[in-house]
Amino acid sequence: MNGEADLGRLLAGMRSELRPGTYVFVSAAEGAVPAGLAPVMDFREAEGTTLILPEADAAQAGLAGAFPCRWITLAVPSSLGAVGFLAAVTACLAEAGIAVNAVSAFHHDHLFVPVARAEEATGLLRELADRAAS
Repeated sequence: MNGEADLGRLLAGMRSELRPGTYVFVSAAEGAVPAGLAPVMDFREAEGTTLILPEADAAQAGLAGAFPCRWITLAVPSSLGAVGFLAAVTACLAEAGIAVNAVSAFHHDHLFVPVARAEEATGLLRELADRAAS
């Protein structure tokens, strides 16, 4: 699947799906994912491996999580080469003062936003899609 690259079609076709649960970001030293954990994302950096995992899993493993957040999937098949899609989405949320950590995966883009602002964020993204569709 190549995904959509046209910005107008991406925005107009976007559905923001708020996933259940609270997630946190954790840094695991020396690139190791602790046994028994199944993070939704891991990324190796020079300083350690960043994990995104359910808050309860981090607590159970004794890991200090940062940025308690909700996970929003942008349900539109976006191309990894699409230009401006995440810029438009994150600018929309920035205008409202909503922090966002974006992750691009093969099929979709994903946003992690503060727990208290998640419903507001999905509403703003719905409005962005509606404006692009009209």
